[in-house]
Amino acid sequence: MEPPAFEPADAEDSSDTAGEKSRSGIQSIEVGFRLLDVLTNEPRAMMLRDLAQRAGMSPAKAHRYLVSFLRLGAVSQDPVSGRYELGGFALQMGLARLARVDGVKLARIALTDLRDRLDQTVGIAVWGNQGPTVVHWMESSHPAKASLKLGDVMPLLSSATGLLFAACLPRSKTQAMLDRELEATRQTMADVELLLAEIRAHGASRVEGMLLPGIHAFCMPVFDSTGDLALGLIALGHEGSFDTRWGGDIDTALRECAGQLSYELGYKPGER
Repeated sequence: MEPPAFEPADAEDSSDTAGEKSRSGIQSIEVGFRLLDVLTNEPRAMMLRDLAQRAGMSPAKAHRYLVSFLRLGAVSQDPVSGRYELGGFALQMGLARLARVDGVKLARIALTDLRDRLDQTVGIAVWGNQGPTVVHWMESSHPAKASLKLGDVMPLLSSATGLLFAACLPRSKTQAMLDRELEATRQTMADVELLLAEIRAHGASRVEGMLLPGIHAFCMPVFDSTGDLALGLIALGHEGSFDTRWGGDIDTALRECAGQLSYELGYKPGER
């Protein structure tokens, strides 16, 4: 076990400069939070020196914060190795957050800003009893002439939304719907598998005029705390005014929005 170390309070902790007084908030809380952030993103318990280094502070300074966090149950310490990890209270906080979070509600708020920035039609889809279902729709200043409405079930093989769900959901959920569409379109499962593999590789789906002539679309996955697909974020628009490039403005903005929503729902990349 690493012995506790102490040092005089540094200037950052002991002084209130004019700049600090003018800012709202408590700086020491923000500084200490860096330790919790490191522990949240580290899969293993950590020694004091490593934790302090990752948080950008001296071991003595980190130790003072950790003493308080230990008292509050935010962190715990192995009595043998001396390593630190998140404590029981941190778990309770996380569980309380997950119990209260509403993914669709969060996505509706986020999409309002995204629609205004991109000026493209955006929406939300979830997996319903009949398949990928549109549950929210916000039109741009130049609405796409798309015959889509709330409650519509999107086809799996000819829409960006459907393809995303087909690529991300377990086959047990999608097989019956896939079989019906394969029979109707005379596509082969081998062709579909190649398409779904491409979607997984890009981490998103994209169609160009497939379902509706002249209408292009992206659909981006939002994952929950278990790594399962929670919902899909949709963006669509007219040919000529809709950037379909991977890494283009729409793809980038939609991907960032989906990533932030996944984070809010407790998802950590690499868990799927």
